Amino acid sequence: MPKLKDLIYVSLQAVLFVLYVIPVQIEVSLLIDVSGWFWWAFIGIGVIIGLLALLQLNTNLSPFPSPKHDSTLMTSGVFKYIRHPIYTAILLVCFSYAMLNSNSWKLIISFSLLILFWFKSTYEEQLLRKKFPDYKAYQSKTGRFFPKF
Repeated sequence: MPKLKDLIYVSLQAVLFVLYVIPVQIEVSLLIDVSGWFWWAFIGIGVIIGLLALLQLNTNLSPFPSPKHDSTLMTSGVFKYIRHPIYTAILLVCFSYAMLNSNSWKLIISFSLLILFWFKSTYEEQLLRKKFPDYKAYQSKTGRFFPKF
């Protein structure tokens, strides 16, 4: 049974996803005006990162921050560069789609997702450090949402 904190994070995430898809159009000309192909490229990158992470996680996959009892620490593939690639994928797709459509509502929800994922991943990493002794070293060399350079 998931912990209360797990349920809260996943519920907030679901609410933000629902709010994102509600067809509210708030256009603001202050949004960066870049050609559509630019944002489609970032959407494509997000989809690729997300699919790679999903395939790699396989049975480790869970919507909850708490690691599964039988989970293993993933440090190869896309996880070699990004500790939370599914969050990265969601953020890239949401931010890029908001910018592609010059939609401030979707941009606000995207920022809300970023904040939620920051707190959710912080909680998740506390649990991962307890479960996997090597996690702290992995944290020091791998970026949370984007690769470290």
